Amino acid sequence: MAGYVPHTDDEVAEMLGYLGLASRDELFTVVPDALRLAQGLALPAGLPEPDVLDRMREIGARNRAAELVCFAGAGAYDHDIPAATRSLAGRSEFVTSYTPYQPEVAQGVLQALFEFQTLLCRITGMDISNASLYDGASACVEAVNLAAAETGREQIWVSQGLHPHWRRVMATFAEGTGHQLVEVPLVDGVTAWPGAGVSQDPPAALLVQSPNFLGCLEDLPEARTAADAAGALLLVAADPVAAGLLRTPGQQGADVVVGEGQPLGVSLGFGGPYLGLFSCRRPLVRRLPGRLVGETVDVEGRRAYVTTLRAREQDIRREKASSNVCTNQTLMAVTAAIQLSWLGTAGLRELALRCARGARYCREALCAVDGVTPASPAPTLREFAVRTPVSASTVVERLADEGFLAGVAVGPGYEGTPYEDTLLVAVTERRTRAEIDAYAEAFEKAVR
Repeated sequence: MAGYVPHTDDEVAEMLGYLGLASRDELFTVVPDALRLAQGLALPAGLPEPDVLDRMREIGARNRAAELVCFAGAGAYDHDIPAATRSLAGRSEFVTSYTPYQPEVAQGVLQALFEFQTLLCRITGMDISNASLYDGASACVEAVNLAAAETGREQIWVSQGLHPHWRRVMATFAEGTGHQLVEVPLVDGVTAWPGAGVSQDPPAALLVQSPNFLGCLEDLPEARTAADAAGALLLVAADPVAAGLLRTPGQQGADVVVGEGQPLGVSLGFGGPYLGLFSCRRPLVRRLPGRLVGETVDVEGRRAYVTTLRAREQDIRREKASSNVCTNQTLMAVTAAIQLSWLGTAGLRELALRCARGARYCREALCAVDGVTPASPAPTLREFAVRTPVSASTVVERLADEGFLAGVAVGPGYEGTPYEDTLLVAVTERRTRAEIDAYAEAFEKAVR
């Protein structure tokens, strides 16, 4: 690292003299020998900036993602992002804004977050929304924390249809909190909720995703009935795009609605940054995690916006708080608000309808291939899973050579189930009929 340290020899000598040390090595004597490298790192020599840029371009050229027609989803979707959304969300007022603890200098950002919260309440059917969380996984964790704190119970019934990555994150957090996660299996692609009295310990909540990871629409009223029988809350991980066609989770009995907000104007970005969605019914507002923006009036009676109900947050409530999240994904939330405003009610419906029609057309085309069958008879929206004559990972590899990102091979989280090694295919409004036809044709060759 010597070539990257900006201090001169004289400055280093002055620092060591001030500390009463003879060499820089003495700075690290507190580090045990067992943890120290016996010799330096085998790093190449430094390069001039133009050479570094050339090398980075060479490495970047290996990435073919931009060349492939995308039929992959599994939580991150290739939706269109209008120029208006990119332009407005990229303004420096939003990109460089700091945490709005001082409302007198942050009215613009606070109003944008307030609008985001309002829009999210409308598409989820809930009373209250926070200003976003980190991603869908963290939103699920916080929903579990809320349910356990509200009910005083530790057990959570989690649908196997929940995204496997989210389930893994929840399991990691549960090791610290002591929450007991009981996985409920899928039958024909949807959750088979057990009846009351199955477990000696009644659950704090039931957590279900709809559409679930396999793209199947869950029966939320049935989940509501199962929750009522157990005296539990109903937590729903929802797809914001589905709100364009389906009844909101709130209309179907959800107490808390969470989700991943990436489809709302946020680019794929190699996996992030994204934003978590979180909304709930009014009686649960005191346990709502993260930042909450409210509307008020200033001393002159003008409309103003502030962060509100701050006393519920961990930096004030300390060990009694049910969440340690005191921040949010402001830029991503503002982007989502801009995208939803740009789409409007009619636009969101058209978006969802085009996804549904494209997915149905693609599913019928793929299932017309010999040996290919749907993984579930349940209805889907924009994503579905199929069984193939050869392994799903092989299909993905072969179709990449044909210019398609074929989908996601279902694996971890579904071992030993009928859905292991199925191919999960997503179709967004960006996919044209010609692209789907070409994909189906290449797919038929790839499965032989």
